[in-house]
Amino acid sequence: MHQNKNQNELEHVPVLLSEVLALLDPKAGDSYLDLTAGYGGHAAAVLERTGNRADCVLVDRDQAATQHLRARFGEQIELRHQDYLTASRELNAAGRKFDLILADVGVSSPHLNQAERGFAISNPGPLDMRMDQRQELTAAYIVNHYDEDSLTELVRDYGEEPKARKIAELIVRGRPFAATDELAAAIARAWPGRSRIHPATRTFQALRIAVNDELGQLAASLPLWLDLLEPGGRIAVISFHSLEDKLVKQAFAEVSAGRYDAELKLLTKRPVTATTTEIAHNPRARSAKLRAAVKINK
Repeated sequence: MHQNKNQNELEHVPVLLSEVLALLDPKAGDSYLDLTAGYGGHAAAVLERTGNRADCVLVDRDQAATQHLRARFGEQIELRHQDYLTASRELNAAGRKFDLILADVGVSSPHLNQAERGFAISNPGPLDMRMDQRQELTAAYIVNHYDEDSLTELVRDYGEEPKARKIAELIVRGRPFAATDELAAAIARAWPGRSRIHPATRTFQALRIAVNDELGQLAASLPLWLDLLEPGGRIAVISFHSLEDKLVKQAFAEVSAGRYDAELKLLTKRPVTATTTEIAHNPRARSAKLRAAVKINK
């Protein structure tokens, strides 16, 4: 039973898979860069069409994910245990180019399902939230050491939380915190009464973004991804909250058709979202937004 449970924890259903395949349109021989390969759901589907493992790079900052990817795809695949910004910089410096690039920048299901990773309110665990467990900064450090003004700014800007000041006050007054459920209970006092979404959800999002520098990584990476594209190559980015989607939208718009120096042609005028059928089978898809573009031949 224990083995089956662990296996289930590692299962990760790729979101918007059919839409990604339609927009990337993989063809035999295409080179492929997956910057957030996770447990390989999108990669397996793309590689089934390209048949080109020799010119494929899979990137993930999570050790458990990279171990799973190696076991799934073997030694022929180039695998990088790095955050996607570091990988993008190195690949760019090496002059690499790809026909297809995918980035699914959301937190993966195994992160949420494994209590010891500290991402989920519903699975009590330590205040960790690191996607790369080699880094030092954790959610516990932020919660227990940042001053009230810094916490307010973080929760307001990254969590889009209207009661950020009150939540920061409750955190400072109640600390130290060691576990996710302790912190969630303290935050809940800012929102008395019942609600469909747990009152700590936005604060937990803010902490996760801060711990992993998610917005900074994405903003710095987007121009590099465009450089890594072959002329005629296609890029698809899946984001899971409005702050990420805004960065992707702006980065694509700045270099898209309509400008005299356009580098991209947009394949999505507005973000593609999941169908009700997919959401029913994979609730994580509810907030997914997919944007894609093709690099104009020059």
